[in-house]
Amino acid sequence: MNAHNTPHSSDAATAEEAIARQEALPPLTNEDATNIAMQNTLLTPRFYTTDFEEMDAIDVTPVREEWDALIAQMKSDPNKGHFKKNDEWDADWENMDPALKAEFIDFLISSCTAEFSGCVLYKEMKRRGSNTDITTLFQLMARDEARHAGFINDALREAGVSVNLGFLTQQKKYTYFRPKFIYYATYLSEKIGYARYITIFRHLEEHPDKRFHPIFKWFREWCNDEFSHGEAFALLMRTDPKLTTSFSNKLWIKFFLTAVYSTMWIRDHQRPVFHEALGVDVTWYGQEVFRKTSEITKQVFPITLDIDHPRWRKGLNRLEAASRQVAAAKKRGGVMGMASRLAGMATVAATFVSLYTIPAIKHTVPVSSRMEPAY
Repeated sequence: MNAHNTPHSSDAATAEEAIARQEALPPLTNEDATNIAMQNTLLTPRFYTTDFEEMDAIDVTPVREEWDALIAQMKSDPNKGHFKKNDEWDADWENMDPALKAEFIDFLISSCTAEFSGCVLYKEMKRRGSNTDITTLFQLMARDEARHAGFINDALREAGVSVNLGFLTQQKKYTYFRPKFIYYATYLSEKIGYARYITIFRHLEEHPDKRFHPIFKWFREWCNDEFSHGEAFALLMRTDPKLTTSFSNKLWIKFFLTAVYSTMWIRDHQRPVFHEALGVDVTWYGQEVFRKTSEITKQVFPITLDIDHPRWRKGLNRLEAASRQVAAAKKRGGVMGMASRLAGMATVAATFVSLYTIPAIKHTVPVSSRMEPAY
């Protein structure tokens, strides 16, 4: 059959259809790729499960007008057919520097796992729920994430690598989070994903000679999907004001902000060749993404982190060094390895507390949370 006539995940109307089309591709097993995706560490994307009955009981009446507008926009499916290779796809894996290739593949596997993690969670909510507002939203978001994961897997296949998505669904360990923690964590991951992708996309617009792989040309539409998913979670949080106004929940919001920002910083600093190839200073990039994300999250969170505080970058660098120590000690093994690992973990804990206790910046949340991509 002609490749152009073969059904592609980018045209799929549902997540199930997109996944089925990926799994119908000729077998290309790469256990290393799937094993990387299967890992469960503080830095690897996780698969989540939650109290689906509590989420099914959400009443979107307080945000009905904004909700209906967002759902209509997502139903119009502006990115249908976008996430597939076209004439602009000019990948050259053979001539890629081996160190860059290794870090780039790691980046793609991590991104694929994160996208598919969202797909699995959203698909399950749609399957279990009976609240039409909620199931409609999660079906649309699952569709988008399945397309993203399929697109990344298409890129990986050219390098002789692919992640077995069906195997991940069955075998990867699931972490239980209460619904409000799902809101905080997923809202942040969608918005920080937008900030990350658009920052790279705009940088490569100005420096096209640094675009070492064609997938970056697809980042604008990709991050617009991330943005609209974040908008949905902002509206979900606004259905219950306590989620963002009570004292205890503000502490949780600060915890998730600190954890998500820290994880991103550590992960990015462990891919120096990747960022050097893009012509991006990884420290500048981290702070720029935090600035964009902080500005966006003012739509629903009453606090932002003080990323210019003297303890902020020092603490992040200490976390990153301790993370390397823990990884090296785990590899080393034995009594000395265990001692070094425990010392590194103690440093991680103490440093996280130091970051968490930096006073947050308070502000007033606007009446309407709806935003449009502005970067």
